[in-house]
Amino acid sequence: MAVDETLLESVGQKHSLPCLRLYAWEPPCLSIGYAQPCADIDLPRLAELGWDWTRRPTGGRAILHTDELTYSVITPPGEPRLAGSVLESYQTLASALLSALHSLTIPAVTHPLKMSGNAQENGPVCFEVPSNYEIVVSEKKLVGSAQARRKDGVLQHGTLPLWGDLTRIVRGLRFSNERKRGEAGARLLMHATTVETVLGCKIEWQAAAQAFVEGFQTELNLDFIREQLSSEELVRVDQLVGDKYSNPAWLRRI
Repeated sequence: MAVDETLLESVGQKHSLPCLRLYAWEPPCLSIGYAQPCADIDLPRLAELGWDWTRRPTGGRAILHTDELTYSVITPPGEPRLAGSVLESYQTLASALLSALHSLTIPAVTHPLKMSGNAQENGPVCFEVPSNYEIVVSEKKLVGSAQARRKDGVLQHGTLPLWGDLTRIVRGLRFSNERKRGEAGARLLMHATTVETVLGCKIEWQAAAQAFVEGFQTELNLDFIREQLSSEELVRVDQLVGDKYSNPAWLRRI
């Protein structure tokens, strides 16, 4: 998360080009949204499980990052490809994500969300309920994304679960009793899915990453240059890790 924020600053200051970043997590990490209460997390259970946790610079609810491809797109404020509203930029980036998924023979689509106003929309798990125009397969959420707009520019990041048991996340969240924990896991399976479940086989991380690169290049008319973080950016990452993303005062502020 510190790298994503550092790149947002760097791109906004014109020290770096707009970028697509693809990454994974080790060990598993539970992330909560920028304004999500940390009371949603069962910290003793996380310690027992050996999972990390952090707070994202974007909104949304809790995600367990494991067995997945995570992407981030970072652009300056005036990037024409992301012109318009948040929803319009979501749709633009969704076209690239769909191109990537279709190249992997995943029959994903986007569609407007019809909110029903029921209680589960306020649950702690991000993948339990799709957001507007997110990517689904057979009405089940496949890609979860969130966007932050700041003076430095636009950061959108999201996650594609490749394989594994999606209900693992409820083991690290706080519920008033085990029945409600089980119900949350069952709802999650009703509303979300993984690449492996859709295809009946595993797609390795590198194959998914290459599909993302090609999807963004094709749909957004891009040419990518592979780069590493600069020495200045690495210093800023360390600073943000200390000040925010591993700092209990910031992580537990809500």
